Amino acid sequence: MRHTVTRAAVAVLLSTLTATACGSSNSGTGGSKPATTGTPSPTTRAEREGQYILASQDIPFTSRRPSNDELLAYPPKWCAALDDGHSVEWMFSGGGGDLYPIGLDWGTKEANADRLLIAGVKAYCPKYMDAVTAELRETGAY
Repeated sequence: MRHTVTRAAVAVLLSTLTATACGSSNSGTGGSKPATTGTPSPTTRAEREGQYILASQDIPFTSRRPSNDELLAYPPKWCAALDDGHSVEWMFSGGGGDLYPIGLDWGTKEANADRLLIAGVKAYCPKYMDAVTAELRETGAY
């Protein structure tokens, strides 16, 4: 039953995102060019969370898959670090404290942590997509 409710919630979220994408005019952006992310930027908390969790579904984790709450703790911290001018290397090297996606009984390999970061940035702070992907490309990680 839980899977049915989750799938139904994701389906509703996706239909909302599709409707929003089709009906938005991108007015109010002051003529600035939005980040090229391939999907519309989510506007509500539920849309951001749904897009991020959906994008994380195919990312493998070590040991066990973390709960949605565990995963949802990371994107706001990543965006705050990016707002402060920090790099992906800083966030994931220990300089950023607890910003590498790992738990007490789960973890991610570096390539999958990068994928999770991209999903989070795309959903929560898409203005940093170009900088994050450029940094990952420089290191050969993306």
